Formats: sequence, C-alpha cells, structure tokens
Amino acid sequence: MSQPSPSENQDQQASQKPSPAFHVEVHDDKPPISGRKAIVWVVVLLVIAVVLAITGIIPRLSARTTLQRQTDALAAPDVQVATPVLGQPSQEVVLPGNMDAYTDSPIYARTSGYLKQWFFDIGASVKKGQLLAIIESPEVDQQLAQAKADLATAQANAGNAKVQSSRYQDLLKDNAVSKQDTDNFTTQEASTGTQVKSALANVQRLEQLVGFEKVYAPFDGTLTARDVDTGTLIDAGANKELFHMANERVLRVYVNVPQVYSQASVPGVNADLTLDEYPGVRFTGKIVRTSKAIDPASRTLLVEVDVDNREGKLFPGAYAQVHFKLKNAQPSMIISVPALIFRSEGLQVGIVQNGDTAKLVPITIGRDDGKVAEVVSGLQPQDEVIQSPPDSLIDGEKVHVVQPNQTAGQPAPAQNPPAVANTKPQGESR
Repeated sequence: MSQPSPSENQDQQASQKPSPAFHVEVHDDKPPISGRKAIVWVVVLLVIAVVLAITGIIPRLSARTTLQRQTDALAAPDVQVATPVLGQPSQEVVLPGNMDAYTDSPIYARTSGYLKQWFFDIGASVKKGQLLAIIESPEVDQQLAQAKADLATAQANAGNAKVQSSRYQDLLKDNAVSKQDTDNFTTQEASTGTQVKSALANVQRLEQLVGFEKVYAPFDGTLTARDVDTGTLIDAGANKELFHMANERVLRVYVNVPQVYSQASVPGVNADLTLDEYPGVRFTGKIVRTSKAIDPASRTLLVEVDVDNREGKLFPGAYAQVHFKLKNAQPSMIISVPALIFRSEGLQVGIVQNGDTAKLVPITIGRDDGKVAEVVSGLQPQDEVIQSPPDSLIDGEKVHVVQPNQTAGQPAPAQNPPAVANTKPQGESR
C-alpha cells in the first residue's frame, strides 16, 4: 500500500478539525433576530388596531349618549309652573240675594158685604191705624140690633128672677112659702144670669164684626197692592186680599251662603249690596241672623242681611249682589283653574319636585269663580304647581320645566331658573 502524501494528510486533518467559533455563533444568532422583528410588527399592528378601534368607538359612544340624553329630554313633557298666591286674612264673597220688606202683610176682610169706599191706592204711604176702606154689611148690622134686643130681654128676665128669688128667700124664713118654690126661683135667677152673659157675648161678637167693616192699616208702610174696588162683593171666607202692605224702611236680604263660608257668616259681619240700576253705588248692610242649619238640598246656610232703606231707593222683591267681607278661618292659596286635575282619585294638582319630577297631590278647594280656585288644604306656599298639565301626567314622571316665553322642546339655559308665573284672581281685593 502506498503511503499518503503529506499534503493529503494535511487536508484530512484540516477537514477533521472543528470550525472556528465565530462561524458557529453567526449560524446560531440568525433565528432570534427574525422572531424579534415579528414580535415588533405584531405589537405595532395591535397598537394601530387599538387606536383605530378607540377612534371609532368613542365617537359612537358619545353620539349614542348624546342621542339618549336628547331623547330623554324630548320625551319629558314641557310644563310651566307657578307658585300659589297666598290668600288674604279676609276676603270678599259675592252672592246673589233677594230683598224683602222688613214687614210684609196681606190684608183680608173679617166681615162679609160690599166695599163701600177705599181711601188709598198702590204706592201710598200710610200710618198705623189709618182708615183704608169701608165695607157695607147691613146683615151684620141687623144681627147686632137683634143681639142687643135679646140682651135687653135676658137682662129683664134676669132682673125679675133675682127679685122673685130674693122675695121667696125672705118668705121662707117665716115659713110662708115652701122650700121647693124657693129653690125654683133661686135656680131661675142663676139661669137667667147665664142667659145675660151669653147674650152679651153675642153682642160683643157682632160689634167686633161691625168694627171690621172699617179696614185700618196694621202698621206704618206702603200699599203695594189693591185688589178690590167700590162695589166689590166681599166674602170673609173666600181668602181674597183687599190690600197688601209692606214696610220697606228696612229691607231684609236673604242669601244662601255655601257651606264652606258658613262658619264665617255670623251676625255682625258687614255686607254691601250692589244693583244694576245703581252702577258704582253700594248700600251698606249687616248680617243680623242666620238659620243655624245647613239646607241638605243645596248645602247652604240661609243668612239675613238688614239694609237701611229710609231714602226709599230700594224696592222689596228686587235682586241684588251681596258682597260679604268674611274672615278666613284658615289660610288658603289661590291657583288657576286650568291647573286642576279631575280624575277618579279625586281633585288633584301636579307639582314639580327636585326640578324635574312630577308629583300628584290631592287638594280641597273652597271658592271657584271659573278663573281661579281657592285651595284650603293640600298645597304649600313654596310648591311649584304645574299649569295646564297634560292628560297623561302620572305620579313620578319626569318633566321639563320651561319658561313662558321659551320654545317647547328646547331645554332651558342652566343659568336661568325656571320662570314662575304667579296667578292672582281677577276682581279680588286681596
């Protein structure tokens, strides 16, 4: 076998020697450098995705929140509020009244006959005891003459019976007459005396009937009616008026006061009268008495007001407006009638709490003139009452308070408080 050459040995040794160290290191570092770049790219892509997501989602969320807020704001009904007006300690209540004469009386006949003469016509002022008319009744006159004759006969018989009784009583003492005869004449004396009294009573009755032939005024006043004329047949049992008299110097005005004002309508309270025929003029009166009972049909108290009418400007039977100056038994508040809510639960009003929440509260009202109502219980002076509430308003519902001059649906500026429109009743002297 041939021996390898030295150069071949060197080549074999060189091939069997390990590679240099730097070659191994370069070959081992290439894969880590490529993985790091991939991680960097992934992070960059994730950041870009997050940025894109944030820039797309946040505006949508903001828009959705804004839309929800606007939807809630538009869904809440727009309302206006007003605080109630505190009522005064006294108030003027106007009620209709009927005027009657202080004394009003029809005059009838107490005897039958024909009207011979009358002396006063309607509208005449007469004094008590003045002769108004004369009735001619010859039958009654004849009856009186007959009764007087009967009285004279009875008196004569009674006188004779008395003499006989006295005579027999004297003779009885001497036993000149019998006891029986004496008793008979004594009894006759007693009976004839009774007949005299009966005849006298009949004469007095007929004298009174004859006296009724003259009709006199029973009090000072004015003749308001004359229903007979000369020659009229008068029948005492026909219940037909001869005259009608009224004393109108003082007038009684009767007023039906609602139950809510009954406790304040007491004697001594001033009341003024106004009439259409006297514009701008008030006649002063005063409550003098009440019925002290509520009429169950009308739930009112009958009140009498007396008015001085010595000047004769007022007429009985006229219609008047009576202005009472009544003191409020308890403080009241005035609200506009459109704020009232009529439902099955009873009379209610809506108030705003916490600036945006509606609350329905039951109330009790007093006087209601069609424009404003007097609330006697259920409200506080600081309550914000909803004016003209919607029919769909419920308790706890969110509402949007607007100013009177603000466009509906537009939220009020935060710096301006809600406007409060105080409602004051017209025509009230509060």
